Amino acid sequence: MPILPKRIAAACLLATLAVLPAAAQDAFPNRPVRFVVPFAAGGPSDIVARIMAPRMAATLGQPVVVENRAGAGGVTGVDLTAKAAPDGYTFAIGSAGALAISPNLGRGTPYDPLRDLAPITLGVLVPEPVVVPAASPFRTLQDLVAGARARPGGLNFGSTGNGSMPHLAAEQLRAAAGIDIVHVSYNSGGQLATAILRNEVQLGFADLPVLLANIQAGSLRALAVGTAQRLSWLPDVPTFIEAGLPSVDASNWHGLVTSSRVPAGPLDQLRRAAIAALQDAEVRRLLDAQGAIPGGNAPEEFGAFIAAENRKWGEVIRRNNITAD
Repeated sequence: MPILPKRIAAACLLATLAVLPAAAQDAFPNRPVRFVVPFAAGGPSDIVARIMAPRMAATLGQPVVVENRAGAGGVTGVDLTAKAAPDGYTFAIGSAGALAISPNLGRGTPYDPLRDLAPITLGVLVPEPVVVPAASPFRTLQDLVAGARARPGGLNFGSTGNGSMPHLAAEQLRAAAGIDIVHVSYNSGGQLATAILRNEVQLGFADLPVLLANIQAGSLRALAVGTAQRLSWLPDVPTFIEAGLPSVDASNWHGLVTSSRVPAGPLDQLRRAAIAALQDAEVRRLLDAQGAIPGGNAPEEFGAFIAAENRKWGEVIRRNNITAD
């Protein structure tokens, strides 16, 4: 066999090396993938991530490692993801707060959720019912609105902080019903639920998982839910649409995002793995037990949803001059 001239051999070597990056990209993933949770362990985002991660790992053929990077109400972990190497090996579960609310508060965020992040899919929708203590005279939302109108400034509503989802949901109710109710801020959903139970505040919104046990036990009364349809957990509780206040449209949510610089190949692999997880019967059962509605929409749909949520909550924040704590 003839020996190739050195120049031809060198050219062949360069050509071989040139295709290696493409081959490596085609092999995604070939090592563990990092699933960033921007909150401490044990919170809602963490629970959803840990339910989804094993099923995603089965689809990807590599471990999906949940990493908690808490800080700034979810902003720190999302920012880490936006600035991570754009190779698909880092993605996050972002909340409504980090992706739609914080960007519109005075302090803003170090990333633009519509420019710096690529949507993967909506993970879960978490309903936000409005509740009153069991001893409250208000049996329906109409009773509550009538009572608030009769006593302007006489009812307090609780939230988990300025600019939190419970705060903004109550501001939606205040505007839609034309009522004057007074904001009282607490540090957590647990503190808020306790304050409503004790009648320190006369009403409040919160994530369904925070309230569900007390609603089912009869110690809290749910008056309405901010979803398009009634909830399987609370079939007797009307929606705000049914109650005549359709502009009260409040639900918390958690969705999967990664850096907008991630190539289409790895992005599609992450999407396929996430949707496979959200369609898995056991995953859906576990999410249902948490009071969460599984998502699984297309990236384009989730991106449009994030943009719409930014517009909606941005308007509420500006109209009421809300600033972060």
